[in-house]
This record gives sequence, C-alpha cells and structure tokens, in this order.
Amino acid sequence: MSYRIQESAQVDPTASIGDGTAVWELAQIREHASLGSGCVVGRGAYIGTGVRIGDNVKIQNLALVYEPATLADGVFVGPAAVFTNDRQPRAVAPDGTIKRAADWEPVGVDAAEGASIGARAVCVAPVRIGRWAMVAAGAVVTKDVPDFALVMGVPARQAGWVGRTGARLEQDGDGRWRCPETGAQYLEADGELSESTPSKANEESA
Repeated sequence: MSYRIQESAQVDPTASIGDGTAVWELAQIREHASLGSGCVVGRGAYIGTGVRIGDNVKIQNLALVYEPATLADGVFVGPAAVFTNDRQPRAVAPDGTIKRAADWEPVGVDAAEGASIGARAVCVAPVRIGRWAMVAAGAVVTKDVPDFALVMGVPARQAGWVGRTGARLEQDGDGRWRCPETGAQYLEADGELSESTPSKANEESA
C-alpha cells in the first residue's frame, strides 16, 4: 500500500491505513483503528482505538475522534473539533478510587456520508450527524442532526438546510429547496430533506 506517515506521528501497528492517506506530524492513531483511502489526518489529531473511517475523509489539526466513532466517506472534521464518548464522565468512582476502562461503556458519534463538522465544534455522544449535514464552528451537538441540516449554537439548533456543496439552500416554493450554486432540487417533508434532482447515473440509464 502507498500512504504517507510523518516520522513524528504515532500509528499503532494494528491500525489499518488505506492507499493515498496522509498522516501528519504528531498525530496519533490508536490500536485497530481503520482509515480508508485518500484520507488526511492533520497535525496533532487523535484517532481512538477501533475508530472506523471511510474514504476521502479530512480530519484537521488537533481534532479528537474518540472511540467508538464511525466516519463515513467524505466526512470533514474541522480543527480542534471533538467527538466525545462518555455520557457521564468521571475520573473516580463514588468511593474515590480511580475509574478504569472496564468501569464505563463508551458511546460513539456516527458521522454519515459527506457530513462536515466545523472548527472547535463538540459532538456529544451518542449522536448521529446526517448525510451532507453541516455543524457550524463552535457548535455543541447534543442530539441527532438530520441529513442536509445546518445546525449552529450552544446547544446546536437547526438554522436551515445545505446541499452537497455546503451552500445554504434557498426556498423554491412549498416544500421545495434549491442549491444556489448547482441548481440541484430538494424536497422537504415531515422535517426531513431529500434530493429530487436525478443523479447523473440515473440520467444515463434512463
């Protein structure tokens, strides 16, 4: 396999790194983590034990992705963003003794295809970030984010819809939305958004 790992990065021998992936200075990739092809792991980023990452994922400098997170193809994780994994974090048990790994059960963040998490955003597990959704910089996500939703604030609340380019969608009639950059059409129903523009593959087969 052909990939690039900087000398100062720490990559456990049991981790799997896909073709064309680059791991930059001081990044740490833990045991049994799996990264697909074409990924970028920025300086000082942390990938926890057993984390599953798809193809063409960008994890920027100082981002912290704790297990058991899963990142699908095309996910973007901004600088210093954090994926947590503990519902009730404590350093010690009620009797004052230090908690060990077996004393708690980690929960993960699931980022679906094409999702983007902005700089210094915090995703509080367990939570799902939907397909092509966008989490604004500095937001704190405490509940699931629908596909194509734009969320921002503390706690994060939906502020609109975005398309595949990341551009904010414009309303185009009752229940219809349009991307100002590509013209792609979307339909909103029952608080969910779906793509209505046929894909190129469907057009070619028609």
